[in-house]
Amino acid sequence: MEAFETFDGIVAPLDRSNVDTDAIIPKQFLKRVRKTGFGAYLFFEWRFDEEGEPKPDFVLNREPYDRASILLARENFGCGSSREHAPWALKDFGFKTIIAPSFADIFYNNCFKNGLLPIELPADRVKQLFALTDKHQGYRLTVDLENQQLRDEHDLVIDFGVDPERKRRLLEGLDEIDLTLKLEDKIAAYENSERAPAPIMN
Repeated sequence: MEAFETFDGIVAPLDRSNVDTDAIIPKQFLKRVRKTGFGAYLFFEWRFDEEGEPKPDFVLNREPYDRASILLARENFGCGSSREHAPWALKDFGFKTIIAPSFADIFYNNCFKNGLLPIELPADRVKQLFALTDKHQGYRLTVDLENQQLRDEHDLVIDFGVDPERKRRLLEGLDEIDLTLKLEDKIAAYENSERAPAPIMN
């Protein structure tokens, strides 16, 4: 997993509450066995009509939001099923951060496991950011995980909270496999110790 670095990106406003994982990545696209390639199907039923043509009124089909790396949404983002494909699709599309007043727990956890930063902010702060995206075409934010801040070019600074261990893993680019590999020496030592169970002989 790539280390999460401070970046400046366009904010795409998705003014919807209770966005569930089936809307993020519909079930018919879950057959892929790799984490890549899902971005093309992100919000598929909202982005495309029955003929597969882009809907011009959907935010991600309009410039400059088709190049956004920050998604702004309303409460309870990522509800519904526990499919890990949802953060895969968001990341594959190009998003690095999702900002909302609240997230579904499983989706929230899956984001960190896959290198996405979900940021919970008070509803009034989220409302303020929606107003700024409406006022400034192509509104941008700097996401600084190290200092836990959001900043813009209009002198706005918003502090956000994040679990210290999750923060460390993102900054160091460590997923669960990487964390296990860091213990490789200890695992090998245990396997070679008298405490390790003897292999089963047929």
